[in-house]
Amino acid sequence: MPIATTNPATGEVLKTFDPLTDAEIDQALAQAIVAFESLGRTTFAERAGWMRAAADILESEVADVARMMTTEMGKTLASAKAETLKCAKACRFYADNAEQFLADEPVDPAAVNATEARVSYQPLGPVLAVMPWNFPLWQAMRFAAPALMAGNVGLLKHASNVPQTAMFMQELFSRAGFPSGAFQTLLISSGQVERVLSDRRVVAATLTGSEGAGRAIAAIAGRELKKTVLELGGSDAFVVMPSADVAKAAKVATTARCQNNGQSCIAAKRFIVHADIYDEFAAAFVREMSGLVVGDPLDDDTDVGPLATEQGRDDVAAQVADAVAKGARVLCGGEQPERAGWWYTPTVVAELTPDMDMYAQEVFGPVAGLYKVQSYEEAVALANSTDFGLGSNAWTEDESERAAFIRDLQAGAVFINGMTTSYNELPFGGVKNSGYGRELSAHGIKEFCNAKTVWVGEHAPSRPGQHSE
Repeated sequence: MPIATTNPATGEVLKTFDPLTDAEIDQALAQAIVAFESLGRTTFAERAGWMRAAADILESEVADVARMMTTEMGKTLASAKAETLKCAKACRFYADNAEQFLADEPVDPAAVNATEARVSYQPLGPVLAVMPWNFPLWQAMRFAAPALMAGNVGLLKHASNVPQTAMFMQELFSRAGFPSGAFQTLLISSGQVERVLSDRRVVAATLTGSEGAGRAIAAIAGRELKKTVLELGGSDAFVVMPSADVAKAAKVATTARCQNNGQSCIAAKRFIVHADIYDEFAAAFVREMSGLVVGDPLDDDTDVGPLATEQGRDDVAAQVADAVAKGARVLCGGEQPERAGWWYTPTVVAELTPDMDMYAQEVFGPVAGLYKVQSYEEAVALANSTDFGLGSNAWTEDESERAAFIRDLQAGAVFINGMTTSYNELPFGGVKNSGYGRELSAHGIKEFCNAKTVWVGEHAPSRPGQHSE
């Protein structure tokens, strides 16, 4: 894919960029080492001041930043503004809490035969972040804010269809006051990633993206013995039981499926509904999905904009077509509007079977799979039947069922009677083929720190004639 801004609403290529040369990559990595040495001499208070300045910039320029994101990947302007402000909130969260999160942890010295013992958290160095296009600012920020506050240096290889957002990230931290080179955007192709990650100056990597991309990064990092954190795909279950508030569940299900035009790893994708309330939920869900307004993402009345890429739209259409050809029923949507750009209407597909692509694959667009089950046991078995395990949702007013879902759903997060989302205060990540490691919260900032053991023995006694104070 060329490095270019292409408006998904029209298909028009607005701006193209040349990838960095090998010499330019070397220059960036050399600058990263210098920046790491400089950042290591700063205090938490200094870094917090710069991070709050970055938040100020995001808040004051939210309209321009949001329009840039919408133009590059098609999310609605309202959601782009919300994403920008969420990034500002993350900056303030880590400015306020990083020092506490990374405070030394004392250990009883008597237990380890020492006069002093503790665990000290120290930054590792330049970390490569390989990020996707669907939340182009937020997914890079949830790495950048904790990494910089910990004293690490960030190197961003962003998706090739959001280059202007990527360049803005570098500009943002520079304007905020961080040392030159502390956060750099590398405009490189996917084929150049191995060269960067293999370089001895890069100490670790984080990736948010597809399962295939995660495997590729993990293979390189494994060969080079470098730490990685991977947040990969998801096919989140949204389970609705008889005691649930069906109308509320259907309304939230619509938002959960179609947020970001349906292009979210933690979007609910498989809607598993107990037979006792299946018809009621299906009718309400179809009504809510059919009521969404598909249109210009810059229009305030739009609920769902275009998909970010033509290939992405074609993949979604092919998954639905495969299901229909094998006997599934489309309850609403399933259409590609006749207009320029890459559009797909909000869709609900029922009567899915294991031989259909939609059954096991992640669908990255506004398409919901609807399943009927007869029991709690069947619901959990179906929810856990995929290779993914990122987020999960369960709707029930039964306390024992709530506890059982929390115990039994195989996912990095379980949300009861609510939509899966990410919070600065909670760790974010998955299990199974959805990746490993955690972002956000105190857990996330420690991922790229050396938990260094510090042990201090007794002072040697002074010998006669020695001066001792």
